Amino acid sequence: MTLLCKRPRTLAQEIVPAPFSVRSRVHEYGGGAFAVENGIVIFANDSDQRLYCIDARDSVPGQPQVLTAEPGMRFADLQFDGGRRSLIAVAERAREGQEPENFIASIDLASGEVRPLVRGADFYAFPRLDATGRRLAFLSWKHPCMPWDACELQLATLDDAGAITSLEKVAGGPHESIFQPAWSPAGRLHFVSDRAGFSQIYRQSDDGGSTCLCAVEAEFSTPLWVFGLSTYAFLNEGTIACVFQQSGFWHLATLHGSTGELRRIDTRLTELGYVQARAGRAYFVGGSPSEEPAIHQLDASSREPTLVHRPSSALVAIEAIAQPQTVDFPTTAGATAHGLLYLPASPTDESLPGEKPPLLVICHGGPTGSTSTALNLTIQFWTSRGFAVLDVNYRGSTGYGRAYRKALDGQWGVADVEDCVAGARALAERGIVDGARMAIRGSSAGGFTVLCALAFHDVFAAGASYYGVSDLEALARDTHKFESHYLESLIGPYPEQSERYRARSPIRVAEKLSCPVIFFQGLQDRVVPPDQAERMVAALHRRNVEAPLIVFPDEQHGFRRKETVVRAIEAELVFYRRVFAIPGAD
Repeated sequence: MTLLCKRPRTLAQEIVPAPFSVRSRVHEYGGGAFAVENGIVIFANDSDQRLYCIDARDSVPGQPQVLTAEPGMRFADLQFDGGRRSLIAVAERAREGQEPENFIASIDLASGEVRPLVRGADFYAFPRLDATGRRLAFLSWKHPCMPWDACELQLATLDDAGAITSLEKVAGGPHESIFQPAWSPAGRLHFVSDRAGFSQIYRQSDDGGSTCLCAVEAEFSTPLWVFGLSTYAFLNEGTIACVFQQSGFWHLATLHGSTGELRRIDTRLTELGYVQARAGRAYFVGGSPSEEPAIHQLDASSREPTLVHRPSSALVAIEAIAQPQTVDFPTTAGATAHGLLYLPASPTDESLPGEKPPLLVICHGGPTGSTSTALNLTIQFWTSRGFAVLDVNYRGSTGYGRAYRKALDGQWGVADVEDCVAGARALAERGIVDGARMAIRGSSAGGFTVLCALAFHDVFAAGASYYGVSDLEALARDTHKFESHYLESLIGPYPEQSERYRARSPIRVAEKLSCPVIFFQGLQDRVVPPDQAERMVAALHRRNVEAPLIVFPDEQHGFRRKETVVRAIEAELVFYRRVFAIPGAD
């Protein structure tokens, strides 16, 4: 259950009562599931995907009132249109026998009527009204593009009734990705573009062009897997609070629009995002290797971030927390790959003197994404039990510029695998880990990398696949709309390149996989259907390869229940201990 809270004084107070859960499922991943204006909250409810309204100004909020009634509708990226007493949102309407229709909708706050405002593209995101309510900026893109590869920034003019009277393209195209359009207090349109190789903040000029505010080799965007993301906000007309990523770590800064001066703010926080601003203060989510993500505040005058709300108290003793260190290592094609290395850290470490630790390589999902430097209890679970962990930012990862991200085009299942293999070998050759006790784990796209590494290379002695892809052809034929053409850039067009799909599918080369591998799968998964794991396990069992499969009937793509996470990781630990003959209770 996802809670929505307010913090009137010092303690957070729940706004939405049980059994409501605030979650959108647009694109299956959701995000941007609520909007707030003058204490009135509109939110998407997980179970029925309808929009509900509740007054959060009351000391004890009442029952949410349903706003939308049409079945088969989903909503995300909600924005109030106060002048017209309506809500603007990205809408998704189910259609029998064909993929859903996505469009930008205007929703009447009195009647709940849903009126299409912009339609025709396959996908939309970031509908943003200016202060006058006359201009609407938004992103759109079409198959086979993903938003981080190519999309367009459109600008619409609205009349008094909210109808579009004109529409123009502001930026974007087949070789440019746009992220987070936003209006300054004075009504100047800003956005993030990777046209120069890195994702940087631009401002629209009076002549219709645009100017880069600060040409630094850093990433001011993050992949648009979910709605509601934000990396910058306006403290005032001249000053932007922003976060950016370099070499795997996020940084906090202020950017002065008139001079282009980027002033980094020293802070212990290394994982940052969801930047918002109001009344001269910026609010953001920030975490560090020692702290889980929490809400922080930045005052424009003090430049000192302060803690606003932490969801929970410290869960791990500071002396037991493994701190990440950046590692770079050579890989194939003369390239260099990157990762974060965590060495074992535990006051109760029972390793023998001089013994090198076993290594666990982690492949992040996506594959368009990156590792996180916020406190990760899963990683700390492993390091506290004597494992070294290498969290790999293989080619295709974000945070290192467009060229590094595009290096995975046509090479998924090859370059990412080679980078994970190269990282493990580098650590073994440097004498940091035990080269005979190396395992690899990953989820979703990372699970595919795991299975490819075990099938096509002999570096790892074991692996764990969490809802991973084993059959690329099946995935190309049976997945949800948002990712239905994703593989065209990662592998190639299908069915034209069907032989390449088969050659890289672990299910097709199961006879090459001979080491133990454990599988975890949610039976409600619509992104990577359960059949992917079931057929892979059956193929390994026919060859007497140890391949336990643990399924969770109520889980989807990405495990959310506490009992699921606990059961899975404990089973994985028992599995490695048996494979590596590590002492420990089963």
